Amino acid sequence: MIRNVVVVGGGTAGWMTATYLNKTFGDRVSVTVVESPRVPTIGVGEATFSTVRHFFQYLGLDEPDWMPSCGAAYKTAIRFENWRGVGSVFYHPFERFRTVDGYDLADWWLGLGGDPESLHDECLLVPQLCEERRAPRRSDGRLFAAGLQGSSFQEAEQRAQFPYAYHFDATQLAQFLTTFGTERGVQHVLADVAEVVQDERGWISHLVTAEHGEIHGDLFVDCTGFRGLLINQTLGEKFTSFEDMLPNNRAVALRVPRDMATVGINPYTTATAMEAGWIWTIPLYGRIGTGYVYSDKYCSPEEAEATLRAFAAPDQPDLVANHIRMRIGRNERSWVNNCVAIGLSSGFVEPLESTGIFFIQNGIEQLVRHFPDENWSPALPEAYNQQVGRVIDGVREFLVLHYRAAARNDTRYWQDAKTRVLPPGMAERLDGWRSLLPDENTIYPHFHGFEAYSWRVMLLGLGGHPTTPRPVLGHLDPAPARQELARLREDAQQLVKELPSCHEYLQQLNS
Repeated sequence: MIRNVVVVGGGTAGWMTATYLNKTFGDRVSVTVVESPRVPTIGVGEATFSTVRHFFQYLGLDEPDWMPSCGAAYKTAIRFENWRGVGSVFYHPFERFRTVDGYDLADWWLGLGGDPESLHDECLLVPQLCEERRAPRRSDGRLFAAGLQGSSFQEAEQRAQFPYAYHFDATQLAQFLTTFGTERGVQHVLADVAEVVQDERGWISHLVTAEHGEIHGDLFVDCTGFRGLLINQTLGEKFTSFEDMLPNNRAVALRVPRDMATVGINPYTTATAMEAGWIWTIPLYGRIGTGYVYSDKYCSPEEAEATLRAFAAPDQPDLVANHIRMRIGRNERSWVNNCVAIGLSSGFVEPLESTGIFFIQNGIEQLVRHFPDENWSPALPEAYNQQVGRVIDGVREFLVLHYRAAARNDTRYWQDAKTRVLPPGMAERLDGWRSLLPDENTIYPHFHGFEAYSWRVMLLGLGGHPTTPRPVLGHLDPAPARQELARLREDAQQLVKELPSCHEYLQQLNS
């Protein structure tokens, strides 16, 4: 049997893995985290995907249990600024379109002659709540759509597509999970790995550390970030770069203090397109996390830092900038022999849609689903590698859409974005979307976290890939669709009146 799992590397990936495995197996499997006291974690990714709630629920953690310890706030959407052109705005929310007579409101909006640039205002609820900085929960803790009688949003969104994710301080989350895990039996070893020893088969036998000698295990999980200490440096697994499709390979980040009681808290991430990339703005309970993601082919680190400081904190020159080299791509296999890479050591595609922690969570859940026994069936890593690889490849294609379909073309960076290499099959999909909006049959075909509505929102919001209305709608009665559009506006007005502000709700949660 597999009795000992050794997680190499701490941070968000290491401690999410350790606490999840500990919760799953209890004392039947020993879990040890070997973490260097000298290697800092990246700790930049502070925005998440809505599925992250499953992780906290699985550990038995309610929001009051962990959010105050991590400076956490709510994220109901991503606000995209300047992607169609300077001054443009649209939202990508955690919200499916309502459906009328079998066609969703995106189709109807086009069929009724609506302006695609106003789609998020007219066809979705959440962007309007974002504009008013409303919390996704009522003062009594109920999800916000609980008061909408008979709403399709209530029926679909509250159960299937959860209406929000989180912003949090990744370093504080790792610290919280360290305490949570060690109190429940996870062993924590602070040590530098001096040597990774392999047996005659090439499998990892044990680690050698200066501080604690040899550390043996049956299964090793590589959470060492972009270094890939086990999966790449020791086992030599090939890493495939995506930079021909997604060239952003660097980031510079700042932590900006803010009096949130005075300025308020936006319940969304902002992605602002710049001359050579984009800037994230992530409100936490107590500060702003911000960073410029860019390609060093178009911008130097010094230029990027100056741009970020002028954008986010021109009055705070003493803030320390964190420069990061990003490894964009994935391993051909994330599970090799008795080593599984999770997090940045497995793969990464830039944080444009907040999928870094989603990749971690998916990798952990798939590891549990494919957990081996003493027979080490090769079918298990084969299935694991296929699923994990497809998830990363699917997100890659979704991000490529952001750049290919963006109407902005005022710099060489944005002009080149229209001619870069496309993932296999994407050119055909793009061509088809000129006549019909993406649906579940025409988007990237394997699970990758994003449903068809997300592809529709982005394609229309970005404005650089025109799509004609669905012809059949010209033969149907549009009255029910107009009624639903009016009902949506009424629902939005009702919720704006009833919901607390994001800061008010978080203040209550933190008290």
